Amino acid sequence: MKTFNELEEFILNGDKVYIPHFSIECVIFGYENRQLKVLLTKLLGIGWGIPSGYVKQEEMLTAAATRILNERTSIDNIFLKQFHVFGDSFYRSMQYQIDPTNYLPANSWLRQRTFSIGFYALIDCTKAKIKQDFFVEDYKWVDINEIPNDLIMDHNEIVTTALETLRNQIFHEPIGYELLPEKFTLPEIQTLYETILNKKFDRRNFPNKLLSQEIIVKLDEKRNIGQHRAPFLYTFHKDNYQNALNERVSITI
Repeated sequence: MKTFNELEEFILNGDKVYIPHFSIECVIFGYENRQLKVLLTKLLGIGWGIPSGYVKQEEMLTAAATRILNERTSIDNIFLKQFHVFGDSFYRSMQYQIDPTNYLPANSWLRQRTFSIGFYALIDCTKAKIKQDFFVEDYKWVDINEIPNDLIMDHNEIVTTALETLRNQIFHEPIGYELLPEKFTLPEIQTLYETILNKKFDRRNFPNKLLSQEIIVKLDEKRNIGQHRAPFLYTFHKDNYQNALNERVSITI
């Protein structure tokens, strides 16, 4: 939204461009400094929540989610996964939608009952260039363990469900590939999995299992991190990794 007139047009007549009654909510995960983070945005006059948007009348669902993420993060080719439909909370009921304290005009399509489709995304948060507009006045990356419990509407439920899904799918989706750099050390990949799953793995068994499944490959390169400390670098064996995922073979650790 670039002008106030455009914002007003969206509120009053957006249903001519977008499909009413359901929205897309995006839980954007990033990994940095051994922390799994979620992008939160502050909506003007409302509060903190996760990025969201609407589907255009002739737009495919995944294309809409991809567009919404690109508009907010400026990143293309984002790993994206649909994970749940939200419609059972009080915030998705007619009682909430017709609340007279709602700041929207009485005839706005945005006041109609709205169900939401949840997507989660995995990005390098250091490469994201977050865009603000009339709706979004601020943003921040927050550690998954420090998410405030007063996000707008049912966004706490959405974030919780997204995290549960991420943990359940971590051995069936390219989670590590999307969140790690191309070359990494064994402690780095172990820390990633431990951070997401919130559990510790044996320092010897963890890499041995990954190597035995030929999911990762040892390189002839080392990373100098201090005196007498130069661990070998590893990378994902893309074909083996993708074949395991395509065949729904669990990457066991």
